[in-house]
Amino acid sequence: MLSKELLDEFAELKERHDAIVLAHYYVQDDAQDLADYVGDSYFLARKAASIDCRTLVFAGVEFMAESAKLLSPDKRVLMPEPSADCPMAHMLRKETIDAARAQYGDDLAVACYVNSTNEMKAWSDVCVTSANALRIVERLPQHNVLFVPDLHLGHYIQQQVPSKNIILNDGFCPTHEAIEVAEVKLAIAEHPGAVVCAHPECASWVLDEADYIGSTSGIIKRCVEGAETDYIICTVYGVLHEIQKQVAAAGDAGKKRFFFPATTPICPNMSRVTGEKVVACLRDLSGEVFVDEATAEGARRALKRMLELAA
Repeated sequence: MLSKELLDEFAELKERHDAIVLAHYYVQDDAQDLADYVGDSYFLARKAASIDCRTLVFAGVEFMAESAKLLSPDKRVLMPEPSADCPMAHMLRKETIDAARAQYGDDLAVACYVNSTNEMKAWSDVCVTSANALRIVERLPQHNVLFVPDLHLGHYIQQQVPSKNIILNDGFCPTHEAIEVAEVKLAIAEHPGAVVCAHPECASWVLDEADYIGSTSGIIKRCVEGAETDYIICTVYGVLHEIQKQVAAAGDAGKKRFFFPATTPICPNMSRVTGEKVVACLRDLSGEVFVDEATAEGARRALKRMLELAA
């Protein structure tokens, strides 16, 4: 918990720099508590594009802050922890896209998960998030869709849209892929009747055990609004903070229980983002994000098309 002195300083810094703080559900609890808006990638991208302020502090990993800068080029965008990166964001080779375009021509769309570098986004036709990927892929006019970089989310979309030829890449989220199906089955045995909620970045054998598959925000909504008492959550542990806050606000604190696989899924990059670092980056105006203009136009186009198709 941050001290009163730090909280008072934070309030003064926000006013001085006309700052808004955006935070992803996976960062540390105290960083979430400082945020004006907490959400998943899609929600935060929409906020970054529309919010009125001079300074954006993005409590998340690098690709998120870069997307915010692309969508709000006139704002100063700060990262509390500049070293926080996403391994999956780098798991794509240009040769993969070039080969698919050569094979399918104009009847190919490249759908790029936002968990990607700006360069990857610039190679693509549209960005997607786990919350809107299904809707966007269904609405694309092309029959062939190269889904990059996440193999597991791509496979889930492939199963949901059999009418299209979904071509997969071999990228993955290390934290979600590390969720072991044996541990999920053990949790089910220990908590019979619990609802299993899984993120589609998990491997298919984990998704096969799930009662609900959805984005981070979808999982939170299912846990908060569900009538059941017990839930097994197969995504990054940071979501628990928001779930508990919303459950308490609904008057259900103590009525529901939430469990994770025995090896708790913690993103080592997101967990570096703390409340103290949020305050420090505003104090020093450190961690400013800049984008490479050589890729900015293409990446911005793909992000804007996402916002259009997902509307």
